[in-house]
Parts: sequence; C-alpha cells; structure tokens
Amino acid sequence: MIRARLKDALKQTEAQGRDDELAVLRLIRTAIRDRDAAAHLKGRNGIDDNEILDMLRTMLRQRDESIRAYEQSGRIELVEQELHEQDVIRGFLPPQMSEDEIDAAVRATVAACCAKGLKDMGRTLDALRSAYGPEMDLSCASAKVKRMLRGC
Repeated sequence: MIRARLKDALKQTEAQGRDDELAVLRLIRTAIRDRDAAAHLKGRNGIDDNEILDMLRTMLRQRDESIRAYEQSGRIELVEQELHEQDVIRGFLPPQMSEDEIDAAVRATVAACCAKGLKDMGRTLDALRSAYGPEMDLSCASAKVKRMLRGC
C-alpha cells in the first residue's frame, strides 16, 4: 500500500514540477529499494509495510537530529529544508495519537498488564506496540511508561 502511494506521489509531484518534494520522494524510494535488496540477500522477497513505516520513522528521527544541529549553528535555511522533508515523510505515516491519547493508552495498558515496576516495562511496551502499532509514538509512550512504573 505504501509503495503504491509513493509511486502515485512521485508521478503527481513530477508532473507538477515540485522539485524539493520530488527529491524527498526519490530518497524514500531509494531507501526502500536498498532495504529490499538487503532482504533479498537474506532470502526474503523484500520489506513489508511495517518495515517501511519503521524506516520512515527513522528518517524523521534523523531529521530531528539534523534540525537540532542546524539550530545550534544558526543555519535556519537548512532547518526549514529539514522541516519540509519531515512534512513529506509524515505524509506516508498514519496519523499519530495525541499526548492525551497516549497518556490514556499507557494508563489502561499498565493496568491491564498488572505492571508493578520497571521489570514489567518490556511487557507493557509490547502490549502497547501490538495494540496501537504505527499510530503511537513509542518513544513518547516509553518515557510515559517508565515514569509511571517508577512511581509504583
């Protein structure tokens, strides 16, 4: 599904002449092809949509790091470019849960898992991952779970 959306976006963006966006889309396509090639070496037929989503999230985190570095060095034009690239990448990710929704999900999952301390963190995060998958920012959820379980 993501591959088809990417292909359509590439055609449409190229036809409209939006070169900045086109470069990001081509970067995504190349990253997918690279991971497909690595999967073929391991005997698999390529990567699935979940692996593509993980790759896109990694690309967002990389841009976050670049933005921080550019802000510290005063390179505002590069910050704006990275923000634009993030917007394009986010277009392929499912909508993310809000902070309040993550808080509620963490509280409910901690209670459902009967988590009592940090030793239960892995089990709780696994439950969150399987229940909410790609729409939950797991790094944010992880921090919330840790804070909650420390208080137990």
